[in-house]
Amino acid sequence: MSVNQFIQDHKERFLNELLDLLRIPSVSADPKFKDEVFRAANFVKESLIKAGADTAEICETAGYPIVYGEKIIDPDLPTVLVYGHYDVQPADPYELWDSPPFEPVIKKTKTHPEGAIFARGSADDKGQFYMHVKAFEAMMGAGELPCNVKFMIEGEEEVGSDNLDKFVIENKEKLKSDVILISDTHMISMQDPSITVGLRGMAYMEVEVTGSNRDLHSGTYGGAVANPINVLCSMIASMKDENEHITIPGFYEKVQELTAEQRGRLNEAPFDLEEYKSKLDINEVHGEKGYTTIERVGIRPTLDVNGIWGGYTGEGAKTVLPSKAYAKISMRLVPDQDWKEIAKLFEDHFKSIAPASVKVKVKSHHGGAPAVVSDSSIGYQAAEAAMEETFGKRPIPTREGGSIPIVALFQKELGSDPILFGFGLDTDALHSPNEHYGVQNYFIGIETIAAFFRHFRKLSEA
Repeated sequence: MSVNQFIQDHKERFLNELLDLLRIPSVSADPKFKDEVFRAANFVKESLIKAGADTAEICETAGYPIVYGEKIIDPDLPTVLVYGHYDVQPADPYELWDSPPFEPVIKKTKTHPEGAIFARGSADDKGQFYMHVKAFEAMMGAGELPCNVKFMIEGEEEVGSDNLDKFVIENKEKLKSDVILISDTHMISMQDPSITVGLRGMAYMEVEVTGSNRDLHSGTYGGAVANPINVLCSMIASMKDENEHITIPGFYEKVQELTAEQRGRLNEAPFDLEEYKSKLDINEVHGEKGYTTIERVGIRPTLDVNGIWGGYTGEGAKTVLPSKAYAKISMRLVPDQDWKEIAKLFEDHFKSIAPASVKVKVKSHHGGAPAVVSDSSIGYQAAEAAMEETFGKRPIPTREGGSIPIVALFQKELGSDPILFGFGLDTDALHSPNEHYGVQNYFIGIETIAAFFRHFRKLSEA
């Protein structure tokens, strides 16, 4: 029996198992879901054992555990390390979901006419890492596993992977491999497959602005005492100029600038601006002057407010002058920006622009380094060949705006470039209500991953 035949014979079970995993609300950011996060880790461990792993274990950390499993068929053969994460983003606001976020349903959409799985974590990253587990099972079931395989599936990616560095550094021999596969990115489309060769980093901050020592009556004190919300909004607005250029001193000092030729190649990717605006229901795009939309989300740093609150937000009116205002702000970073340096620059600048009428606090939550991976390695060539085989078209190398801290960590500590082998689409509503993942994407991903193993062994032996 061939690998693809095994996949066909077990499609219904492969899909149902993913739906069972998606029913587990493994939200790492919210302590009330703690038990569910651990339940997801055990689900992953059992899935690896059932798929044919020699060993699978729950590796404890100071936070949520890392699931490790492996199948070593011959120490002399190439070894593939698979990384993914079983934790998911919070589903809030629940009222904006068309169906409950942890009760997966399959519905047809314009971009997924064959059907898409609507559930939190379907595309990021349960649906994508589980493809690797099922590809492994299919290769085992068909008796065609060409390489050794190791799995490292963590539970803290959505909260900054705080305990991953320590685990990787302490387990370099255990994680030793010839290539690393990560499916936590997206393709351009099903018609135009692509492989991500660059990711932005991130620095995530929280700020607090305090005015008076208590909430005040806005009639008695309004106009005489600083309103922290007004002040915070003004401070945030000042952090970009009229060209959407970030005004923090030193922010762009280490930004890696691409050549005109590199920018030209990047913009060769299929992109319809009108379709892009239509999908988002916006009248115009917005961003740093002098750069295309593709460049703005792939090779340029950003500063965005992710949340802002303070004062009275309940029903009706309350004429209050709030004592405090808060905001969460993230900055996407590009090579060669260091997220810790950027966090310090942000803190110093934010405090320097605060008027004397308020006090401010700045907290750095987490961050990650940007990364660029080689498109000339054996791993990339194998991924390229595998995609060409299953999609019938050579994939396009692209740069993506998201952040995956593990990429730079692997490059530094394990000395290997990960292959960013994602199969989702940018319309899959990651981190948003109604997140979804195409059923066809799921199964073609399983087939392509199995094809990668064949091509990687062949190229490694050449």
